Amino acid sequence: MRFLILFAFFLIFSSFSTFSQNEKQYKIITVAFYNVENLFDYEKDPLIFDEDWTPEGKNNWTQENYEDKLSKLAKVISEIGADVTGSSPAIIGVAEVENRRVLEDLVNQNPLLIQDYGIVHIDSPDRRGIDVALLYKKKLFTPTDYKAYELVLYDSQDRRKRIYTRDELLVSGMLDGEMIHIIVNHWPSRYGGEERSRPNRIKAAELNKKIMDSLFSEDPYAKIITMGDLNDDPTSPSIKEVLKTKSNRDYMKMKEFYNPMEDMHKKGMGTLAYRDAWNLFDQIIISTDLAKKDYTSYRFYKAGIFNKNYLQTPRGQYKGYPFRSYANGYTGGYSDHFPVFIYLIKEINKEN
Repeated sequence: MRFLILFAFFLIFSSFSTFSQNEKQYKIITVAFYNVENLFDYEKDPLIFDEDWTPEGKNNWTQENYEDKLSKLAKVISEIGADVTGSSPAIIGVAEVENRRVLEDLVNQNPLLIQDYGIVHIDSPDRRGIDVALLYKKKLFTPTDYKAYELVLYDSQDRRKRIYTRDELLVSGMLDGEMIHIIVNHWPSRYGGEERSRPNRIKAAELNKKIMDSLFSEDPYAKIITMGDLNDDPTSPSIKEVLKTKSNRDYMKMKEFYNPMEDMHKKGMGTLAYRDAWNLFDQIIISTDLAKKDYTSYRFYKAGIFNKNYLQTPRGQYKGYPFRSYANGYTGGYSDHFPVFIYLIKEINKEN
């Protein structure tokens, strides 16, 4: 199994003085999440409401547009974290994908094909047909189990009316010999206003907490990553009051969660913008055992927002915003969200 081996020189690991002093060696990988904004194929699916995303639909979604978007997304994914690891993410959660076909087409693009990504995807009951999924490098991660958890919601004005939304996808598996659990999310939107829609995201967070509690019941030291487009900021009630996330990993107890995106949010950083305000809806949150600073096994090192210049709208009113791929027609852009990522590192056993 090949990994990029990095020497812990001061310039690389300046925040960890013990690394530079001892000149230890580490394996480093990227775990990422990306809302890819309406990755639909161009064919009508009779089981979902995807008429707009066809050549005859109002979005005039053609095969040419689809293939161009795939090429652009593959470029983005191939570069997330690569300036440090030298490679694309070992694991990446994605949101707003129509079906397995678009995922297969994505991982077969030139920048990703050589990486040999596997796919975990389950069709969700979302009426638009947009799902979440997990992509993983087969040489680094081996899924052992996966399950989709249905989020059951009802209209606040009519309790008999079901709201069909995305499942929460749990994937468990072995990362270089270590068991790790990943939950991929796309929580309900803020349609109708943040306050009115808040109960739906509270329900999503409660389901998330239930999944994580079930993992902890089997292993209180479980390494859990929950990631996704949460449609809430790191300081929102769904995150702080339901998941009870911590902004400092130095004082964590067992079965707690650290959110490295909270500090970014407080500094005004974001992954999407609306009406001249930034939100950080795209988050990667980790359990206590991943947040420890004992690097004998994979542990958190650093988090980031992948917002390279080419992902930003180049000019006009929305200059600097994510360069979305559709706005009253195909723009040739990427997505209305920036990807987020974390690095996991592990000390190399010199005897091997």
